[in-house]
Amino acid sequence: MPSPQLYIIDYQLHGQPRSFIIRLETLDNAEAWHWASCDAGIGIIPKFGREKIRKVSRPMAERYGITAVSWRLSGGKPNQSAATM
Repeated sequence: MPSPQLYIIDYQLHGQPRSFIIRLETLDNAEAWHWASCDAGIGIIPKFGREKIRKVSRPMAERYGITAVSWRLSGGKPNQSAATM
C-alpha cells in the first residue's frame, strides 16, 4: 500500500493563478482536475475516504473557468511539473 504524499496543484480560475497542497496516495491528471474544481468551490469533497462521488471532469471544470491545471510532488520546483494539462 503506497503511503500518502504531498502534491502541489496549480491552476487558473478565470485567469487568476491559484495553488494548493493536498495529501494523497496517488495523483493523476483526472484527479488533479477534480481537486482543482473542489478548491474552486465547484466539486464535491467526499466526507469519508471510501465515499463514491461523481468527479468533475476536465470539460466540466473548463465550463466553470478552470484552466491550466498542473501538479507536482511537494518539494519539486514549479517548472518541473509531474504533469501539465
